[in-house]
Amino acid sequence: MRQSVLSFFREISARAWDHAKPQVTSALQRLRRPTWRGVALSVAAIPALVVLYVLILIPFTPGIGDIRKAKIEQPAQIYSADGKLLAEFKPTNRVWVKLSDISPHVVDALISTEDHRFYEHHGIDFKRTAGAALHTFSGDRQGGSTITQQLARNLYPDDIGRAPTLTRKIKEAITAFKIEAIYTKGEILETYLNTVPFLYNAYGIEMAARTYFDKSADDLSVLESATLIGMLKGNSYYNPVINPERALDRRNIVLGQMVKYGRLSQAQFNSLKGKALRVDFERQTEPPGPAPHFAQQLKKWLIAWADAHDYNIYADGLVVRTTIDARLQTMATQALTFQGNQLQSIANAAWNARSACSGHKDVFDAFIRETPEYRSAKDSGMSDGDALKHLSADRGFMKTLCDSKTRVQAAFVAMDPRDGAIKAWVGSRDFAQDPYDHVSQARRQPGSTFKPFVYGAAFEQGAKPDDTFPDQAVEIPLAGGEIWRPSDEDAPSGRPITLRDGLAYSRNRITAQLMESVGPAKVARLARAMGVRDSHLDAVPSLALGTSPVTLKEMVSSYGTIANEGAYVAPMLVTRIEDRKGEVLAEFQPAHADRVMPAASAQTLLDVMRSVVNKGTGSAIRTRFGIRADVAGKTGTTQDNADGWFILMHPQLVAGAWIGFNDSRVTLRSDYWGQGAHSALPIVGDFFQRSLRSRLIDPRVKFAQEPPPGMFDTLRMKLRAWMQYLFTSSSKPETPAPAPRPKPRSAPAPAASAVENASPVAEASAPTDIEPPQIVSPAASQPPILPSPGEASAPAAANSEAPAFASTPAANPASTPASEP
Repeated sequence: MRQSVLSFFREISARAWDHAKPQVTSALQRLRRPTWRGVALSVAAIPALVVLYVLILIPFTPGIGDIRKAKIEQPAQIYSADGKLLAEFKPTNRVWVKLSDISPHVVDALISTEDHRFYEHHGIDFKRTAGAALHTFSGDRQGGSTITQQLARNLYPDDIGRAPTLTRKIKEAITAFKIEAIYTKGEILETYLNTVPFLYNAYGIEMAARTYFDKSADDLSVLESATLIGMLKGNSYYNPVINPERALDRRNIVLGQMVKYGRLSQAQFNSLKGKALRVDFERQTEPPGPAPHFAQQLKKWLIAWADAHDYNIYADGLVVRTTIDARLQTMATQALTFQGNQLQSIANAAWNARSACSGHKDVFDAFIRETPEYRSAKDSGMSDGDALKHLSADRGFMKTLCDSKTRVQAAFVAMDPRDGAIKAWVGSRDFAQDPYDHVSQARRQPGSTFKPFVYGAAFEQGAKPDDTFPDQAVEIPLAGGEIWRPSDEDAPSGRPITLRDGLAYSRNRITAQLMESVGPAKVARLARAMGVRDSHLDAVPSLALGTSPVTLKEMVSSYGTIANEGAYVAPMLVTRIEDRKGEVLAEFQPAHADRVMPAASAQTLLDVMRSVVNKGTGSAIRTRFGIRADVAGKTGTTQDNADGWFILMHPQLVAGAWIGFNDSRVTLRSDYWGQGAHSALPIVGDFFQRSLRSRLIDPRVKFAQEPPPGMFDTLRMKLRAWMQYLFTSSSKPETPAPAPRPKPRSAPAPAASAVENASPVAEASAPTDIEPPQIVSPAASQPPILPSPGEASAPAAANSEAPAFASTPAANPASTPASEP
């Protein structure tokens, strides 16, 4: 087939050549004997072809509308619900200034050096272009671009290109003509000086003046103006910070050009040329704004919305109205910063931060092996021991590593449970140092803050707050023959404990028995329905104690479902988008409330969680922060105190905080400060205290009340508890039977690291020894998988909560939530 096609084309080509051969031969003969008419036609054809080529290129140059748009581009502005500017989405680090606010020395230096006939041409200086072409043909390449041509190239690099070709020069010239037809000379100068780059993420003369001389553009002297204009020939080559000698020579050349074209006297030049540069360099960074992590999350969403509706977030002047309350955002930032600084001093002492974390060799050897410096040392031929020894001896390296690893991190988010509106969002202690968002990006084990899902699932199935389980050793068989033995800080007492007290005091053994009764699958399903919709949940018994990593945003959203009487409302960031004239482009309503839990069950769960702050692990909300409003919440602490959590619910606001380190192998090394009741709770308590005092939330508003039990129900529950206590004390049965429950079910075994650490220990209101997890397995134990920095830890035993019971004094009775500093 291929051969027949080739033969066909060869035959067609031969016939075409036979037909055209006489005409070609005649044309070649005329070229050998040219006539005056032929020569004239040939000469005239050249410009005609050039004009034709120019006409062809015109559609491929920026349109007039685009040029006007470049002049008036406005970044999207993000506003809080109370009208405060939160952020501007600028494409570059630039501050636009008017020509009248730029030193005249800058304009004189620019025109003298780059385009001394600027006011005489209309976009192209043909005399200069011809001279540059002659020099280029002779081997001395020179540029002939005018300021207008340079502006065209700076504004539209993608449309015009930067390749040294004739096509690029023609497209540049066409665009320059268009600019001259639309802009005045003053507008061209203003636009050029505000768009030209100056290194170090400084765009425009204003940011250049601040970066290199710590002043505004209107205050630049002759020498400073000449230095900055001199950089335009080659920013890096004439960088006054790195190459001061070259920059000085170039500055003096600019001064000489100013003398040549009458903008500087010879006497002034003689007195100035010997002076030093006197650069006052400081990198300019855009202010992060009051809610930088929120703004970054919003930016991702807004880009997608703008693309779908044909808008540009950098140029179209969009105005975005958000749900953030700037007052609450300020309170949240202040509370988080204060507590973060307090905990940082504790971490510094625990890790010997002043001595570059000396005394923690085993841990920091592992950290060193993860650094680029270690990999470089190994690549150079060093052994593992030599590389560790070499880097450990480098005090600067170790100090940097120690500071980065032991920097306490924190996150906070608050939302209105009624409509899902996010009211405050703080993603880390310092956005400049750690832009990683610990609200919506970081997944960490939630510890005991996950327990309400277990109790909620039980209440859905008819359990009551006064139902009891005996406080006894628990053994739950897992797949593969392993046994999970969750524990608390104190030994089993054998006494019956109500579900209310089990959650209030964060008893692990009680929660584990309840999980066995309800079933992990139902708990995982309820958690997903209530708001944990992005993170994966392993439906295993240890899930009851928070072994599956989740985000703080998911947990606060889930607690919002509890506060909203079992109706889930998706978190909401934006209420309205307007154009630059204030006309509404889009309005957004709260998501539809999805009933995921019966209202009665949600009210029961919330009432039980009131006990957490009234008498349990979160009682510091009452005793330390003096909050008397109707609130409910839960503390959480993970294995080895790696993560501290606290979430508090009010009818108008739900807020949660997380405390930890980017690397979960680093902890506060304190059984007291590492607990959520002492690390994360103060952030939420401080925030609520401020917001209640300022009346941003109403302290008089109450949750809907569940009808109290009747007299008969009360007597029945007390009698059942007394009978169970009586028989349990005498016989101490192996498994409790307070209510009909299915037999312990065999669940799929979690990952090795999860099984080994799946036995949580108690979070105490006083420092206590932590009982290690107990898993009986026929297989050999393997070390847990350690996460990389910034990632959540593997599903291990997440909870280390269980303060002493009200009827069982703590090991250290002097240390209670009420006595917290």
